[in-house]
Amino acid sequence: MESVYQYLIENGTVLLFILVYIFFCLYIGWYFKNKANKGVEAYYVAKREIPGWVISLAFFSTFASTNTYIGQAGKAFQYGLSWAWVGLFWAIFCVISWLVLGPRMRNQTARLKSFTIPDYFHFRYKSNLSKTIRILSAFTILFATLWYMTGIAKGCAHVLESVLDVPYFWGAMLIIFITCAYTIWGGMYSVLWTDAIQGIMMFAVAIIMVILPFIFVGGVDELFLKISETNHVTKAGQPIGNGLVTFGALVPFLYILGIGLAVGMKQLSEPRCLIRFYSISDAKSMKFAMIWTPVFLGVSLVCVMGLGALVHGMATDEEAAYLIQHTDEVVGFMLAKFDNQLVSGICVAGLFAAGMSSLASVILIVGTAFVKDIWHVWKPLPDKKIIFNTKVTMFIYCIIVFVFTMHPPAGIVELTAFSGAVFAASFFPAIFGGLYLKWGTDIGALASMITGILCNVIWRFGIRFNFEGMKDIHEVIPSFVIAFLVYLVVSKMTAHRKPDAEHLAKVFD
Repeated sequence: MESVYQYLIENGTVLLFILVYIFFCLYIGWYFKNKANKGVEAYYVAKREIPGWVISLAFFSTFASTNTYIGQAGKAFQYGLSWAWVGLFWAIFCVISWLVLGPRMRNQTARLKSFTIPDYFHFRYKSNLSKTIRILSAFTILFATLWYMTGIAKGCAHVLESVLDVPYFWGAMLIIFITCAYTIWGGMYSVLWTDAIQGIMMFAVAIIMVILPFIFVGGVDELFLKISETNHVTKAGQPIGNGLVTFGALVPFLYILGIGLAVGMKQLSEPRCLIRFYSISDAKSMKFAMIWTPVFLGVSLVCVMGLGALVHGMATDEEAAYLIQHTDEVVGFMLAKFDNQLVSGICVAGLFAAGMSSLASVILIVGTAFVKDIWHVWKPLPDKKIIFNTKVTMFIYCIIVFVFTMHPPAGIVELTAFSGAVFAASFFPAIFGGLYLKWGTDIGALASMITGILCNVIWRFGIRFNFEGMKDIHEVIPSFVIAFLVYLVVSKMTAHRKPDAEHLAKVFD
């Protein structure tokens, strides 16, 4: 009993912040429960009536997940300030996503009455192969999302373990099933509105976290002096020296480029990001989101992406030797080392928000993909049955993710980057072609999807780590280039299969 009392004294403020935040998320899910259950359009895309500021914050918070705030921030501990260049690529892709895809996707999906990315492929390409494309893309979502969700849950569980001594098992269970609960209740309404609140929290926490190492060491000059010639060693045991502040000293630019593209391009191809375009209310809201989403993301990335390099100034030689082998624990270490309950409470709640915002989106995407784009295509279901089966699917999938989180096959960055590479190579050619190229065909889309998936798997498991000169070339680079070329060439070769003029007029006019 005394140990419990002592634990509450030491961690009461952090626990209070987390409990208030969790209660708020569950309340929003319950609040929108009845509204979300009024039909498939309401549950899946919130009736396309969400204001721009909500969508903007939701897009930012969904993309900048635990991968960014824990995984990527931790990687900077290993690779130095050079890692911040990854964030530059992400910010560029955010601008491209909103300028190139956003308006067209909102308009086309509304005209076609599309509720998911797979059914967009089905309705856009309109042929006897469209159902095959829809089902294949749904299975791709189920496959790629599993690794992403595992990475997100892993990161949050590590933070709870570092800051609150919550066992990894219980931390993973907490983050996965609380998010599952409010997502099941409120569908896309609860996902977007909780994401908006989470976005505000994440924006503030990014700024707070980057300040902590400077305060701990005693100022800007003192911290940079300390990390510019550190005694710490690399993962291979070599002295870091001035590598933390020298571009490319600790990591090849090709690897930076690969992770930058693999994760950044998810904004152009991953359903959890693209589905945001479906729900935005009107052109005025779209314009607001186009301007402010890159601002929210860009400022946050400036604060977070080099954070790990700064944490070297807080670590002893022994602590650094451990963290260089376990970079997913760097942020949790920083908060524990700073040892301020108020700061830890705010930051842990923000890190929870980063994980939950992404998990909620992908949980819903998985449910819609399996039920609407596989089950419903195979055996049509009434609306109420679609919604009910989607909820059951989300819960079962969360159990599967929890099992994988107990035995994660890789670190956060590698898990999420592989997921992003699969989406970028297999989805983007068909999405871009569908939005812009009237001559894009069903066979072009199908061939590019298959090519993108195969190239990712072959490059990662057959080439990248089996040939010394290839290990820094991320699978997204060859996979994306080859898949996009396949889409263009095959579509040109099968131009006779493009949809009829009346359908294309409906899509593009």
